Amino acid sequence: MRQRSTIKSIKASVHNVDLKVPLVDKAVGNRSIVFCQVETTDGTVGYGMTEYFLTHAVKAAIDHHFAPLMIGMDLTDVEKIHHKVGSVLNPRAMTGVVSCALSCLDIALWDAHGKLVGKTVAALLGGFRDYAEAYVTFGFPNYDLDGLVDAAKHQVKLGAQRLKMVVAAHPKGWKEDVRRVRAVRDAIGTDIELMCDANYEFSPPDARLFAQTVEECDLSWFEEPLWQNDARALATLRGQIRIPISAGQMEGNRWRFREFVEHKALDLLQPNCAFIGGYTECRKVAHLGQAFNLPIAHGGGLASLNLHVMCGFMNGTTIEIYNGAQFSENYIWKKIPAIDMKSQTVHLFDAPGIGLDPDHEFLKDSETKV
Repeated sequence: MRQRSTIKSIKASVHNVDLKVPLVDKAVGNRSIVFCQVETTDGTVGYGMTEYFLTHAVKAAIDHHFAPLMIGMDLTDVEKIHHKVGSVLNPRAMTGVVSCALSCLDIALWDAHGKLVGKTVAALLGGFRDYAEAYVTFGFPNYDLDGLVDAAKHQVKLGAQRLKMVVAAHPKGWKEDVRRVRAVRDAIGTDIELMCDANYEFSPPDARLFAQTVEECDLSWFEEPLWQNDARALATLRGQIRIPISAGQMEGNRWRFREFVEHKALDLLQPNCAFIGGYTECRKVAHLGQAFNLPIAHGGGLASLNLHVMCGFMNGTTIEIYNGAQFSENYIWKKIPAIDMKSQTVHLFDAPGIGLDPDHEFLKDSETKV
């Protein structure tokens, strides 16, 4: 019988990192992340992270509310931990700070569990495979039209076969997005897959007009096209266009995904372990998808963590890679899995847990406090 490994201590910290994109010399912004460390009574240490939203509030929630609740519990009792968190801290299944904090901690628990038993998190989740096919997000709104085309050509030259670009961010509206999509398609040819991500920003009429107008560009999916990921409106849009629709990367629990499924709103589900409540909640969404023959795909960053989700389940598909861009993971971890351009795949590291080693020197230098 396995000796119990209980949670001994929890530490959380906030860090700022610069964001860079290929072919642009200066940083295009910065990102705030929460990094956490969970240590158990047998000395096992697990790491987790989340980012974007109210990060100092997330750290405070971990320090003052989650840690006192979780310390002393068995690290592998993730269902019990989620139930306790839900009962005490979140009885009405709210998202935001609560789901981000839970995500950060849950990832660390699975990391520690994997280290304890010598298995990757992907193996613990289901062990379907040890790699995932990849796509490259290249088309940021920071580029003008010529820069966008150059960025697309740059990625194809590097060997990328699947590309994603951002739409719904241009001040000239959806017609300018049509120009940008057509320019990219003309530049990369018909053999390269192309996807678009609106990041919730289109109104239903604009999303419909955009999608119908770019139909000849053969998009693999239209990601998060509508305000608030409105399931009802997504279902209506899905019936009006021919491009598959994906969504879900910032949703905070399984009930939102159930709403998508019930409305027949999506063709692909996109749970992200760093926001939904960790691997425990991702597992529920993956199984929900299996029951309705829906694949899951990754979006929303933190690919090295979400790679385990795509590898763990039989309906896992592609992982999103910001190739060449210095996003948060490149700073936090000493080394992260990279895309193999020859096979268009990303392979898990052969190490237990999440398989990532933090750069403690960077974490020390980049910590921010209120």
